[in-house]
Formats: sequence, C-alpha cells, structure tokens
Amino acid sequence: MVYQLVFVRCILLFEVYFYSTFAPMKNEVQSLVDRGLVLPLMEEFYTIQGEGYHKGTAAYFIRVGGCDVGCHWCDVKESWNAELHPPTTIESMVQKATSHSKTVVITGGEPLTYDMGPLTKMLKDNGANVHIETSGAYKLTGTWDWICLSPKKVKLPTEEIYEVAHELKVIVFNKDDFRFAEEQAAKVNDNCLLYLQPEWGNREKMSPLIVDYVMQNPKWKVSLQTHKYLNIP
Repeated sequence: MVYQLVFVRCILLFEVYFYSTFAPMKNEVQSLVDRGLVLPLMEEFYTIQGEGYHKGTAAYFIRVGGCDVGCHWCDVKESWNAELHPPTTIESMVQKATSHSKTVVITGGEPLTYDMGPLTKMLKDNGANVHIETSGAYKLTGTWDWICLSPKKVKLPTEEIYEVAHELKVIVFNKDDFRFAEEQAAKVNDNCLLYLQPEWGNREKMSPLIVDYVMQNPKWKVSLQTHKYLNIP
C-alpha cells in the first residue's frame, strides 16, 4: 500500500512538472502557428514542377503538414497529421527556398489551413514568385502569383477562390469526376485554365477516357504527373 501511494505521488509530481514546464512552450508554439509565423513543415525540396500549366519548370516546393480534406486516393497521406511534422519558422523556409529558386510552390497537406500572409509576404519581399496548390476548402490568405485550385468533392472550395484561381485541376479517379469537373468549371473565372488529371493509381483506366473527353470538350487540357514518369521527386 505504501509503495502504491509513493508511485501515485510520483505520477502526480511528474504531471505537475510536465504541465508547468512544457504546456507554456506548447501554447507559445501554437500561438506562432496561429499567426502564420511557424508552420508544420513536412518537407521542402528543389525539383521540376510535374503538373499543370507550369510543368517542366524548376521550382522550390514547401510542403506543410495538416489536412482534414481526406481524399481516399491521396498520395501523401503522411501529410495529414500536422503534429507529425516539426514546427518550423518561416524565416528558415524563405532562406532555403530563395537560395534555390525564384519560383516557390506552397503545397500540402492543405496550406490554407494556416494564415499564409506572413510566409508569402516574406517570400515576395525576397523576390520570389509564389504559387499555391490548394483544395480551396479554407479561406484564401496570402499574396499569390499563381493559384492552382484542385477541388475535392468531400470538402468544396470557398466561393472566393473561384474568382481568383489561375488554374483548375480536377483529379479524375472515376467517371463521376467528369461531372464534378464541369460543375467546378462553371464556377471559376473566365481566365482560369482547365485541366483534367488522372489519379495515379487509376491512370491506365482513366487516361484514355480523359483523352476522349478533352477531344470532345477542348476547353479542357490533359495534365499528367510527369515527375512520376520521370522518376523525380
């Protein structure tokens, strides 16, 4: 009985120490994340853009963690849980990105989960052209030179992003996605470019259907994940 009481006391003392020491630090980090000064960084890398309008061009990618859209065919599911990725200052991201390229692509996860204003301002102040790849499911923040809107059925875009998107990229996993693509195309601005892209795991089945569809509906263009065909990140 004495040993049990000692053990319980030790646990209580540890909890008091833990929360008094680490809870304030966690709250401080969360405050910085909420203000967009620190972001959960999954990965960052310099590569060739593989999709959409800018395919074939060099760009530096910043992939932030955190996404609750939850597409079942997502090829970066490891990005969903923001807590798995280290909180990283935007200063360090900007320094690395602009030392490699003047074109910086912010992707995820879902980058608009966070306030993108501070990051994009700092990138712009350092002479970068700033692109985003987003589902548009959250409020648009930040200053962008190019907005690639890739909407998802499970969590539709906000109305505001349709008005400013430069590129609509719809992932085609099954035949119903053609219907969804047309619904989304009816909402974007007149200058927005329209792309249909086969989901990688189902590309052999859907690619011929996309080709036929684009030939019958030439307002659309075919987008392929050329970086995967080229075996580059």
